[in-house]
Amino acid sequence: MPRDTFVTIDDIPVMYVAGEKGRPIPEQAPEAFRELEAKLPSLKGRKFYGVEFAGEYRACAAIRENDDPSSLPHPAWVIPGGKYVRRFEALVKENDIDPDRPFIEYYRSQRELFIMVPVK
Repeated sequence: MPRDTFVTIDDIPVMYVAGEKGRPIPEQAPEAFRELEAKLPSLKGRKFYGVEFAGEYRACAAIRENDDPSSLPHPAWVIPGGKYVRRFEALVKENDIDPDRPFIEYYRSQRELFIMVPVK
């Protein structure tokens, strides 16, 4: 069984598209990402995150230093930093989850995904 990897991340400024709250997360995510990506001129060089918090899914793209905040195609938000654990099996049962911060999916590439769960 893999061991937990604890990471501390900084706040991450992002632009996002929210899924339809109340629908299952697996239904919200693809639709939100399609809408997010459709308005971006290019996906190259962007960091993408999926965030689930209180039944809402947000497809997010990190805001880069050269992005003009006044011309972003989507609303801005900040993924809260803090201590997270990077492993999904039985995370909720094995750790002291922080309910005030969201679960984060970090799409490191099209083939690699990290799930980070907020812990106290």
